[in-house]
Amino acid sequence: MMSSEEEAPTPLQEPEQVKKTDEPPPAAAAAKEEEEEEKPAKLASGSGSPAAAEEEKPITYRALVLTGYGGCDKIKLQVKSMKKASLKAGEVLVRVKACGLNFAELLGKQGLYELLPSPPVTLGMEGSGVIEAVAEDVTDRKVGDRVIAMNRHGMWQELAVVPANRTFPIPDGMSFEEAAALPINYMTAYMMLFEMANLRPGKSVLIHMAAGGVGIAATQLCQTVKDVTIFGTASASKHETISQGGVTHPIDYRTKDYVTEIRKISPKGVDIVLDPLGGSDTQKGFGLLKPLGMLIVFGAANCVTGQKKNLLAMAKTWYNQLTLNTLKLMQTNKAISGFHLGYIRDEELFEGTLVKLLELYQQGKIKPHIDSSYHFEEVADAMKRMHDRQNIGKVILLPEPKKSEEKPESKAEAAENVEKAEAAVSEKKEDAAEEVEAGKD
Repeated sequence: MMSSEEEAPTPLQEPEQVKKTDEPPPAAAAAKEEEEEEKPAKLASGSGSPAAAEEEKPITYRALVLTGYGGCDKIKLQVKSMKKASLKAGEVLVRVKACGLNFAELLGKQGLYELLPSPPVTLGMEGSGVIEAVAEDVTDRKVGDRVIAMNRHGMWQELAVVPANRTFPIPDGMSFEEAAALPINYMTAYMMLFEMANLRPGKSVLIHMAAGGVGIAATQLCQTVKDVTIFGTASASKHETISQGGVTHPIDYRTKDYVTEIRKISPKGVDIVLDPLGGSDTQKGFGLLKPLGMLIVFGAANCVTGQKKNLLAMAKTWYNQLTLNTLKLMQTNKAISGFHLGYIRDEELFEGTLVKLLELYQQGKIKPHIDSSYHFEEVADAMKRMHDRQNIGKVILLPEPKKSEEKPESKAEAAENVEKAEAAVSEKKEDAAEEVEAGKD
């Protein structure tokens, strides 16, 4: 969410695609010829077999790589290669079919996401696909399994090596797009609402950015508990969608003061505030809490106002950040919590949460809302859509190459084609007339 005081987003640039050359350099060509001459000798001696040669042959795949910090011009579509038999213990190779785009990637390309290694690095933390290979010690996954896959980074590529314990079977009836949309957003929302805030019947929740991926996930999860009142902030054009999705009171943050609007409906405030914004909004959220209420901070979206790092916006957000001491918490009977899924180290909690979410999906209680899908070549458009807060739900990236569209005809070409068609029709008519005359004779 961006306030009216923040800078307008700057246009994003298309990523550059790095293509591999079809012809190898002279040295490589000579080496290849030499290798071809040695093949019969190797096969004859038994040191190499067609199967072994096939296994050793590297496979290529496309990946979206962050080459430096800045705008989308720093994200390059590159072709990489790997050995198929290079899996370590506990790993699987996944042919990725769909990837999730998260706000963390917007932060990452600006150098604001501390868990992302320095460039060059392949982006992406979640995806879905089909297992193509497993390490020898992996027994609970097999080739052909449809799985959700997660990693700290590296999911925005056609082939991804991931730990087997970070893969989860996709339920029947769930699409690859839905599977890629589920993990980050729904795990974040679930842990905040149920592990931290202990959401119970009759409570009230304020969800900022209610039309985003986490916002829609939190709304659906709130509906699994009876009599929960949901306040959701979003631009007016999204109110109908989020209302149908379960938000009790949608509020247009661009034209109204959400604190005033909530106080009109609930003078005492709310029980839970989910804050992905930071800065002055954190202060407002704390003020809105009822006694024994909880504010959960899980982001700092107010820092991102353009495609590049904005030091002024960061300083403003930091300056307006809520500061208080434990005595203040005691006197107000309120709680403040922070959440970051990337720092969850408890594997049992991590895996158990996703298993619960998949059960809720199978019960029909939650369903990821896909806003749009973009091919890797269109990653700049995808990021711009999220950056400009245009999305309602999850933005998905598709590794499959985009099919080239047919080139539209120019007016001259169209006129020429019409003339050719008319000439062909006229010629057919003449031939038919000649056949009729011949028949009469």
